[in-house]
Amino acid sequence: MSKKELNIGIVGYGFMGRTHSNAFLQAPHFFDLPYRPVLKAVCARNADRVKGFAENWGYQSVETDWRALIARKDIDVIDIASPNDTHAEIAIAAAKAGKMILCEKPLGRTAEEAKAMVDAVEAAGVPNMVWYNYRRVPAVVLLKKLLDEDRFGRIFHYRSQFLQDWTISQDLPQGGEGLWRLDSSIAGSGVTGDLLAHNIDMALWLNGPIVEVSAMTETFIKERKHNLTGHVEPVKIDDASAFLCRFANGSMALFEATRYARGHKALFTLEINGERASASWDLHDLHRLSYFDHRDESELRGWKSIHITDGDHPYMKNWWVPGLQIGYEHTFIHQVADFVTALGQKQAAAPTFRDGLATDFVTDAVLKSAKTKQWETVPVA
Repeated sequence: MSKKELNIGIVGYGFMGRTHSNAFLQAPHFFDLPYRPVLKAVCARNADRVKGFAENWGYQSVETDWRALIARKDIDVIDIASPNDTHAEIAIAAAKAGKMILCEKPLGRTAEEAKAMVDAVEAAGVPNMVWYNYRRVPAVVLLKKLLDEDRFGRIFHYRSQFLQDWTISQDLPQGGEGLWRLDSSIAGSGVTGDLLAHNIDMALWLNGPIVEVSAMTETFIKERKHNLTGHVEPVKIDDASAFLCRFANGSMALFEATRYARGHKALFTLEINGERASASWDLHDLHRLSYFDHRDESELRGWKSIHITDGDHPYMKNWWVPGLQIGYEHTFIHQVADFVTALGQKQAAAPTFRDGLATDFVTDAVLKSAKTKQWETVPVA
């Protein structure tokens, strides 16, 4: 019996456009979903390139204006995989048109933009989700399960890093395709909104609300040539960001992100310490969870390296035989599967836009604290 189709209209054909397209294609092959995602249309400004993208991924049609995409009656879901400065306008228009919406992170360039997006989807009552894909790493989902089972007891510490090194060269320009993340007018912020947003979303999910922050940021190279104007212009994004914070549960935390950590391409780590147990995870070894339980017999007490591949581990029964691991792209497939499954159950799938707003409230507070050099309170989303 054929399943009802869920017609996807995606905006953007870059890196995220590819990961999302692959996820929509693969999810129904590995998960029993109530709807079948259909790649109905892809939208981008460059007509020739968007046609090539559509042919490669199997999209049935193309658009060069996102407004035309939203206006189409045959589109059920608008997937926003375009740069940050487009998120709010597209999402608000899509919500008013009654479309379901998936949006890349960060939700908005600022919490103010994100709040307008939340108001729009909640007023329209449309399903919505933010692509914080690292929540769908099986090892991290297992960690969430252990925390929910209260195996850690009282939480004392949380720490997390996201380190890269791709912007160190002072000859690297800012702006334009591929480098819009260095242009504050497009990106909103630098590593705070781009990298730390992942760390923060993960922390809020695992450890609860953050109530106050004390931060510092740095822009190491103050001027760069702009690809669009051809002029040397001030760099207004943050190259590095670090902050202390307190969670509502009383635990304290350290966060750090930079694009100036030579030798690191995407080092995303976290560690959480409780009264009875600790755990750590590293994106470079994403299928492993390191776990320490103080209640173990003293002679055998020590850190365990748990290989997340068995069928009773989160998501893994849908993939290969035990011992064979999965990778980065599978996190997006899991997210599509969860979103579509939730639709069938008439439930919301996290992280919703309101969850994305909670992260943006933290990133705004971090950037504000770096300027005021004071502790800043984080609003409740």
